[in-house]
Amino acid sequence: MDSSQLLGITTFTYLFSSILYAVIFIFRAKSLGPATTVFTSIALLIQTIGIGLRWQESYQIGIGHAPLTNMYESLVFFAWTIIAFYLFLEWKYKIRTIGAFAVPFAFLAMAYASFSTEFSKEISPLIPALQSNWLIAHVVTCFIGYAAFTVATGLAIIYLIKNSSASRNSTDESTLLATLPSLSVIDDLTHKSMVFGFLWLTVGIITGAVWANSAWGTYWSWDPKETWSLITWFIYAITLHARYTRGWGGKRIAWLAILGFLSVLFTYYGVNFILSGLHSYGSS
Repeated sequence: MDSSQLLGITTFTYLFSSILYAVIFIFRAKSLGPATTVFTSIALLIQTIGIGLRWQESYQIGIGHAPLTNMYESLVFFAWTIIAFYLFLEWKYKIRTIGAFAVPFAFLAMAYASFSTEFSKEISPLIPALQSNWLIAHVVTCFIGYAAFTVATGLAIIYLIKNSSASRNSTDESTLLATLPSLSVIDDLTHKSMVFGFLWLTVGIITGAVWANSAWGTYWSWDPKETWSLITWFIYAITLHARYTRGWGGKRIAWLAILGFLSVLFTYYGVNFILSGLHSYGSS
């Protein structure tokens, strides 16, 4: 069995995990919780092995590089980081209903990677700019940040849905939304996820600047991807600043979390396919 088969299996295991978490949320099937967590952890393990095999396969064909260098590989790693971060939150806070709003993002990333015809899924040689020891450090730090922002978006959606219900004076504990954490808990987790993501994105931008200097002789060239990374950084910086200095929370932070995630998506995907620049190789 090769890496493509294992990663294909991962796509469907994340779909099944999404369904299981939705069942837990909709039908209050708490008894399914432990089994769902174990199943999702096994799916993450399968994906980890698949990524490892793809790395090994690159050496077998004489190329030899980390599987993080094109759109397909980055989508696979994006899904991996989302699940890893979500499982960490679930382990720490013991709240499984969040999975119904977080795990589907990983499935969508894997589904797009598996079925899209917009980019190649083949292992290809690195272009000169990518032949650097900074590759892993830059990509990994950025995607850990992206994963945290993705989960923060899922939490923000939960907050807005539950807050909308609360504003209609729907306090019946038998309602579906009663299975979700309290608004204060959701708000706190959204904030913590954004702080975590912001720290990793900051490190990602710094490592990217160092890498750019070694590859192109300048730390910053206002390439479209660099520019949009900075825009994304400022959105989250302003959001966190507003929370710490103005006491913003609730709906404001939830909407800003979603806005920030839209900026992340454009930084990651839109720049590769819409704008041309030094980072356009991400689509190849």
